[in-house]
Amino acid sequence: MSDIETAATGTSAANGYAHPEVLVDTQWVADHLNDADIRLIEADEDVLLYEISHIPGAVKLDWHVDVQNPVERDFVDQQGFEQLMSHWGITNDTTIVLYGDRNNWYACYTFWLFSMYGHSKLKIMNGGRTKWEEEKRPQTKEVPHYEATTYHAQPANETSMRAFRDDVASGLRNPGRRLIDVRSPQEYSGELLHMVNYPQEGAQRSGHIPGAKSIPWATAANTDGTFKSAEELRQIYGAKDITPDKEVITYCRIGERSAHTWFALTQLLGFPRVRNYDGSWTEWGSVVRAPIEK
Repeated sequence: MSDIETAATGTSAANGYAHPEVLVDTQWVADHLNDADIRLIEADEDVLLYEISHIPGAVKLDWHVDVQNPVERDFVDQQGFEQLMSHWGITNDTTIVLYGDRNNWYACYTFWLFSMYGHSKLKIMNGGRTKWEEEKRPQTKEVPHYEATTYHAQPANETSMRAFRDDVASGLRNPGRRLIDVRSPQEYSGELLHMVNYPQEGAQRSGHIPGAKSIPWATAANTDGTFKSAEELRQIYGAKDITPDKEVITYCRIGERSAHTWFALTQLLGFPRVRNYDGSWTEWGSVVRAPIEK
């Protein structure tokens, strides 16, 4: 395994992760800022943060625009993904390092989407933007420009990575299926339709999908935004009967918080059958006669 494919400090391996190579720390990123075969991508919930400052050399992924189908509620197709990668000067051999705000919500969402299109050289900067800032590492307002490349994506692997409404509905009585609702307790209980301190938006009804276990996404993170150890994660999910032998579907409001949990389960714990339901509550909570619990 090359230096690029290995975390510099060995911290990820020491934490017992199934795939320690997918996490790098801030020092590793600082040491590789000038590597031509590495591309940093910042993916934030607050899309204005990049213009305020970002890691030198990083490009901006605007989730509201760059990876969205402009007509249907869906992602860009294979050709659109190839064009995006090519625009950023990314090849199939480029190692992509993702980071962002909110403990890497959208970085993990991006990891999930890019994985569906077959890009295998993906990493998350553990702790995200906040950890980089707190360590007072270099930032810039300069927007980099890279020479366009020719990128080839594979057809989206939706079967094993993405769940749709009908998949969720058909498995409600499946004893081997586990649903994880990663939203806040207030959203899960039906008290709120939205995240705390966010406007009421996105769904006609509140509550949760019948049988879903409430495991808020943030339980997987330490106070500094880094991921908890594999043993801690196993205890968190195991306490709710979320184990590797089960088929698991994660959901939240639009799929970004649940992608964080998807990442923890698949990449850090090595669960073999986990899908992210990106339609999530904005879809389920508005479907006529979709069953809801409170």
